[in-house]
Amino acid sequence: MTNPTGRRRAPAMSPEQRREMIVRAALPLVVEYGTSVTTAQVARAAGIGEGTIFRAFGDKETLLAACMAEAARPDDTLAHVAAIALDVPLEERLIEAAETLRGYLARMGAVAGALAASGGLRRDPRLLGTPSEPSGDAPSGTSERPQEGSGRALSGREASMAATRDVLSGLFEPERDGLRLPPERLAEAFQFLILASGRGGSSPLTSEELVDLFLHGALKGGEAE
Repeated sequence: MTNPTGRRRAPAMSPEQRREMIVRAALPLVVEYGTSVTTAQVARAAGIGEGTIFRAFGDKETLLAACMAEAARPDDTLAHVAAIALDVPLEERLIEAAETLRGYLARMGAVAGALAASGGLRRDPRLLGTPSEPSGDAPSGTSERPQEGSGRALSGREASMAATRDVLSGLFEPERDGLRLPPERLAEAFQFLILASGRGGSSPLTSEELVDLFLHGALKGGEAE
């Protein structure tokens, strides 16, 4: 359907779909400009009027908090790891998982770093969202839940870490009988290795190097004599 000017109308969106569209358009700008990004810039990137942003979010701070929450949301990343084929060699499975998780950490770090560098994280506590606790609401699939055996509810961060260990554990499961440790223990160790590899350094390990080191150790031949 066209309007009198001959321009095609954009398809109708639900409020949630519109917010998601705006956040997707805003994220690259937040990485580039931090809290200095303007709603006018976001509106141009999204192809909408600036007023639409305020109707969707109320103010720029709420939009920035939504961007931090989206960058920290692990759902899609965990779904990707869970979908890795188990009929390929373990090394290939772990390389794909490492690439996926490191990409997620890099994206989240880019947004958080840009906001921190421009002072936003200090000014507005809503921007302190983590993979588990963005803007006060845990992402889908990582809400607070009781910790097994403790009677204490897991925080959003702990729940996110536990969900990551769960999907990583599944990658080790086909080799369970040939593993030195249970898949759950190996998943936890691999998770922390990935987290540590994102701490920077002048020459970080590639995902291939990281997995090779994890599976075969530092010594040539795989183990000490």
